[in-house]
Amino acid sequence: MPASINNPSQYIPLLKLASKLLKGPDKRLFMAEVSEACCNGNARLTESTFGFGRNAVALGLNEKRTGLICYSNYEPCGKKKSEVALDNLEDDIRSLVEPESQADSRLKNTFAYTRITAKAVRKKLIDEKRWPEELLPQERTISNILNRMGYKLRKVQKAKPEKKYPKLTPSSTTSKKLEKKPVGGKIHCKSA
Repeated sequence: MPASINNPSQYIPLLKLASKLLKGPDKRLFMAEVSEACCNGNARLTESTFGFGRNAVALGLNEKRTGLICYSNYEPCGKKKSEVALDNLEDDIRSLVEPESQADSRLKNTFAYTRITAKAVRKKLIDEKRWPEELLPQERTISNILNRMGYKLRKVQKAKPEKKYPKLTPSSTTSKKLEKKPVGGKIHCKSA
């Protein structure tokens, strides 16, 4: 196997750009084709020359050889959300926040507005629901949980009594305006 490429170096930026524009199996197939055409199918040489990941190149070569596409299973990877990982956390948060909440008065969205903060929710979970402090997520995470559950932190508007305004009479509305009275055939304006 020769340790040199079979193409002029002026095409390397073009091939790198093409690989950045592709995704998934198409990208791996492209990298495998470049590896076979320029680097004799050597994944390490392809990595050093073009900057492609050698594992991706090797997978692309294998997919090309077998004709089978490998799909990754990313769903179970990563950290689970706190409300899923900790049993009853969502129910306990809902039981604490629901009495402090009200629906949007204009009914323009599905969020419930609450007065209670994430810090207060965390404190109540520790004090009232007996959650261990080291087991509970931090305030920012609880704030995110509240948002995912449909609660937004806003001042809850209390029911205000309707103000009683004195009824305006026609004489009270016109008394402040200028009155026009005819004086000697001409109209003069004077203030009241």
